[in-house]
Amino acid sequence: MTMTDTQDAPARRPTKNKPSVLFDAPGPRARLRNNILTLAAAVVLLVVAYLLIARLSQQHQFAGKLWEPFTRKIVWTRLIIPGLGGTLKAAAVAAVFALIMGVILGLGRLSEHKWISVPAGAVVEFFRAIPLLIMIFFAQAGPPAIMDSFGRVLPPVSAFLALVIGLTLYNGSVLAEIFRSGINSIPKGQSEAGYSIGMRRSGVMLRILVPQAVTAMMPAVISQLVVLLKDTALGYIIAYSDLLNAGLRVIPGNFGNIIPSAIVIAVIYIIINILLGLAATWLEKRSRRSRKTSARTLSTGAGAPPAVGMGSL
Repeated sequence: MTMTDTQDAPARRPTKNKPSVLFDAPGPRARLRNNILTLAAAVVLLVVAYLLIARLSQQHQFAGKLWEPFTRKIVWTRLIIPGLGGTLKAAAVAAVFALIMGVILGLGRLSEHKWISVPAGAVVEFFRAIPLLIMIFFAQAGPPAIMDSFGRVLPPVSAFLALVIGLTLYNGSVLAEIFRSGINSIPKGQSEAGYSIGMRRSGVMLRILVPQAVTAMMPAVISQLVVLLKDTALGYIIAYSDLLNAGLRVIPGNFGNIIPSAIVIAVIYIIINILLGLAATWLEKRSRRSRKTSARTLSTGAGAPPAVGMGSL
């Protein structure tokens, strides 16, 4: 086989039993043990689910009268759909500003000038370290309190603005790390080739590195935007009129059906996230068909920080 044939031949996919860098491939006994443990865990989960459903059924939480409000048009048109609109509105606005913030801070961290890279890194690490809920609370109550200490009265920050500020600061800092990791995933030979033909650093960044990095970053970016969408539910704490507020506060307050409402709202969130996941897969495939990249696809564990949602609070 010639060198050309070797280069043109497609890379072989690793077999199922081939050991990886991180761990050895399990043998027959290990696979049998893993299968038994998986089956046992599935049985335990099914038993817990059955007991939970049986308990709720005994308390008449699945009675038809509790589900009947969701058959009314007014519940959807005046509560659920407006709440969903509030959720999508906050997520869309915060996503735009978070992406802008992520690009600016990511480029700042990649700068060769210490007076740019060090402050950018400090900002990223600071906002990544603060729980999102604290940032939302401070965005709403902080400015009026600070101005009050100077003897000036500032009207309270709206729940929408406070939620957007908190989501932007936290997710923007995470996206900055994703952007930096995407640029660093490009082999150094790509930038060296650009420098060899006389291109400036800005030209190498914008014409060579960024177009390839976008393809590699796409899954991680979409994953973080899904986290952002779910984190809009924290607006419930500051009485923002979103989907969670409508489903767990307004509807149960009128009909006393907290469990059915929670199930319906959870299903809506699941559908939205599935659609975003499908969009991410489509965008990645389309971008890889339209341009070639030598960078590996980033995930939340491949150089990028883990996408942490509400469970991190």
